[in-house]
Amino acid sequence: MARRSVSSDPLARAVSLHADAARLREAGEHRVALAAALRALALFESQEGRHHPDVAAALLEVGASLELHDRWNEALRHYERAERLLGRYARLRDPDIRRLRVKTQRALAGVLRAMGRYDEADGHARKAIALATAWFGNRDLDLAGALNDLGMLRKYQGRYAEAPPLYRRALAILRGAGLAQSTDAASLYHNLGGIEHARGRYAVAEAPARRAVVLRTRALGAAHPVVAADLAALAAIVEGRGRLAEAARLYQRALDVFTRVFGGRCYEVGVNLAGLAGVDVARGRHAAAEDGYRRALAIHQRLFGARHVEVALTLNALAMVVAARGRRAEALRIGRRALASFRAACGPEHPSTLACAANVAHL
Repeated sequence: MARRSVSSDPLARAVSLHADAARLREAGEHRVALAAALRALALFESQEGRHHPDVAAALLEVGASLELHDRWNEALRHYERAERLLGRYARLRDPDIRRLRVKTQRALAGVLRAMGRYDEADGHARKAIALATAWFGNRDLDLAGALNDLGMLRKYQGRYAEAPPLYRRALAILRGAGLAQSTDAASLYHNLGGIEHARGRYAVAEAPARRAVVLRTRALGAAHPVVAADLAALAAIVEGRGRLAEAARLYQRALDVFTRVFGGRCYEVGVNLAGLAGVDVARGRHAAAEDGYRRALAIHQRLFGARHVEVALTLNALAMVVAARGRRAEALRIGRRALASFRAACGPEHPSTLACAANVAHL
């Protein structure tokens, strides 16, 4: 019997589209990636039924593409559906299904962290580590990814000292697998720089942050959005070291890439507008800084609502700028909004909450 072509075999077409979606997403082509992922999901459902493990894999790919569109709630729904689906196969020892279960826990941890739901994210991150270790051992690459996920969460939770050992353990796994120069290693160097930045150790932070830029630029090219994220992280560190002109150039390079790829209202544009506004504050350009913070605030409030850490951070910075411009009563109102957002997003003892409370007391 003659073999059917991919175009005439719906299941083969689904497999091809699923692979295309992952490739396009990793290449930064997020719009066509989502379209391919949705078509693959529909084909898997029609050909294999709504509860087949292939559908779970497709749900994870759709969710990953939705995250690039800042559609966090929709991504979460896809991941939750994948988790429920895979629960039907919990007793099977099939390694592919077990791998999907680990990836689903990682996806849930990541999206819940992005949404500011840290306690829920914590449970999924730790479950991913436990499952990967039990099923695949201490040198597994998904274990390295899950350790990275938990390290990122610890930073957002303000548990800074716990993150570096997680990142270093993950790096050791990558080195053991011959992936010391990979984009996954670049992610870990990015995060090592980020945690040291959060701890105010800018000189220590700069070397891993620069290594992330070098590795990822070599692999993906200078115009890739992931490289832009590395540039933005480096910009914050350079800013902390007082090199303001360099920081402004790095932020602007990142902004240009994010605006071109995702449009002017995406999460990353908001983050980098706030970064540039911070440089303007340091340069004494308070009017420009206020404009930048207000633009960033509008983006983050639209995406996340009032009770999110990015909203809190931007409100706190805006309050300080408004105060510097002599409008102290307005600044106090903004600062109180920031404090309420920090308390809701991070809890009363988080370092950022305490810093904001001190700012409000000063105002």
